[in-house]
Amino acid sequence: MTELRPLFPPASPRRVHRLRVSELHELHVAEYGNPDGKPAILLHGGPGAGTNPTMARFHDPATYRIVMFDQRGSGRSTPRAELAENTTWDLVADMERIRDHLGIDRWQVFGGSWGACLALAYGQTHPDRVTEIILRGVFTMRRSELLWFYQEGASRILPDAWEDFAAPIPEVERSDMITAYHARLSGDDAEVQLACARAWSMWEGAALSLLPNPGRVAAFGRPDYALAFARIECHYFVNGGFFEHDGQLIANAGRIRHIPCTIVHGRYDVCTPLFIAWDLHRAWPEADLRVVPDCGHAMTEPGIASELVAATERYKNDR
Repeated sequence: MTELRPLFPPASPRRVHRLRVSELHELHVAEYGNPDGKPAILLHGGPGAGTNPTMARFHDPATYRIVMFDQRGSGRSTPRAELAENTTWDLVADMERIRDHLGIDRWQVFGGSWGACLALAYGQTHPDRVTEIILRGVFTMRRSELLWFYQEGASRILPDAWEDFAAPIPEVERSDMITAYHARLSGDDAEVQLACARAWSMWEGAALSLLPNPGRVAAFGRPDYALAFARIECHYFVNGGFFEHDGQLIANAGRIRHIPCTIVHGRYDVCTPLFIAWDLHRAWPEADLRVVPDCGHAMTEPGIASELVAATERYKNDR
């Protein structure tokens, strides 16, 4: 059995920035690690989830200059849970503003779940600014992927959690759960909005890992977390990620096939099933696909974490 690689020790940010990217939005940006090290930008999931300190532990802080930011409306960025001026292409432009603000020429792009989607969108827009791409739990916002998790598919694997997710929506509207939730999450009734935000967020929390984690589900249900997470995520999903056409990221894989890439995906990922990473790899055969046999979706599952650390270690001396 291959020995699992541990995460690097916990650390505090070396520097924190507040970066205004529009008249409305201001981003929270944090740097960890070596200020003279190899630059890497880490993209959180959701969208809407925000960063957490564990994200900084996949890279060697002695070698990497680690950059993390809370995307528009998420985490410590303001205004919280804001949907206006909040699209994939706004976030891609924000990444360029951050890169320019920090004086970075090229960087490694590391993202999981929605962060993998954003990493692909950024890489395909600015391939000359990317040294490598590391993806985890690949998600590309195709309609089939959304239907799997929010209509029928994951519901058959987790029927108990699905009942709780479906409960706030009248049966007559359940043929399109994303649209039904969007109406409530963007509506004016604060009580309904919060109830739906908690149900939406806890459904995802229940599906993240191979083994149940009640503590995570409860954390996803905290009002301060759930509202931004559910509102922003549903906003992106009802708009198809603001892409020009379904399947855009896989169709445009040719734009980044020259960039070194590692894809890490759990065999039993319920949120973003393996067929997504498989389809991307078929379009990008040069990418190194690592299927972890005993994991789901979460970045902290031991096998997933080990493969991610191994990937950052392989690339850390390449400039």
